[in-house]
Amino acid sequence: MSSEDNQNRGREDDGRQDEGRDGGRGFRRGGGKPFFRRKVCKFCTQNILPDYKNPDALRRFITERGKILPRRITGTCAKHQRALSLEIKKARVLAYLPFVKK
Repeated sequence: MSSEDNQNRGREDDGRQDEGRDGGRGFRRGGGKPFFRRKVCKFCTQNILPDYKNPDALRRFITERGKILPRRITGTCAKHQRALSLEIKKARVLAYLPFVKK
């Protein structure tokens, strides 16, 4: 048995591409600090404002249980996150969005 056979024994080829040294986790080479893509505010880039009359657009910013998602998850800026939370609350009162999904 050659040394190459010993290295490949126990390893299965599952058809995935080589993910690199970090295993596809997003770490930079040489450092332990993760690399991630900066999130941008949808409202700033598209020059729109959140509106309670458009519940389909607001559904992106709430969980399936009805909770408002935080800025660090959605990527909205502080100004638009405050406006977004008020518009979601208005939509809930007017029954466009649910308060809680069971």
